[in-house]
Amino acid sequence: MDLKETYNRIAEDWHKDHQQDDWWIEGTDRFVSLLPKGGSVLDVGCAGGIKTKYFLDRGFSVTGIDISENLIEIAKREVTEAEYKVMSMTELNSMDKQFDGVFAQASLLHIPKAQAADVVRMMAERTVPGGYVYLAVKKAKQEGMEEEVKEEDDYGYTYQRFFSYFTLEELRSYLVTAGLEISWEDAYLSGRTTWLQIVGKKPLA
Repeated sequence: MDLKETYNRIAEDWHKDHQQDDWWIEGTDRFVSLLPKGGSVLDVGCAGGIKTKYFLDRGFSVTGIDISENLIEIAKREVTEAEYKVMSMTELNSMDKQFDGVFAQASLLHIPKAQAADVVRMMAERTVPGGYVYLAVKKAKQEGMEEEVKEEDDYGYTYQRFFSYFTLEELRSYLVTAGLEISWEDAYLSGRTTWLQIVGKKPLA
């Protein structure tokens, strides 16, 4: 199962399917409220640019990254004012620039849990002192499954995606280990999914 290949295949259908999502707005607004006016945001796993546009409309400069070339092409088509790069979040240490905010919504959940702490550390390194890292992932299921390859057929054909599921305790640990202070956290039920959202602040010193 190749996640890049999957998202390249489902890119147009996935983008259309997520236009009306609204579970993310409250937490994203909380993140936005912490950032300096006109600041910079790195949108990690930007997909077709829905959240990228949300930040741009609020006066931020945005760089979006995604593993899928086809999703990046949609983002470039839909949201022309941002900068984009095709890359995995596991390659964040290849970037030189730092941002006022690093935003990873529904993207860390595609990373094996064994790599999650290292990816969050790289997010922290891409954040300026005094800046913030936002994470949103799916809550670990009661039956205890932490990772799975999920087969879906939402768009009239079958495809597979890898998912990791987390607890708030794990997210806190990742952020604190990366040297961040917990600023806000929340668990939001949307349909049958509980989205865990958390924001960490990078100290000035």
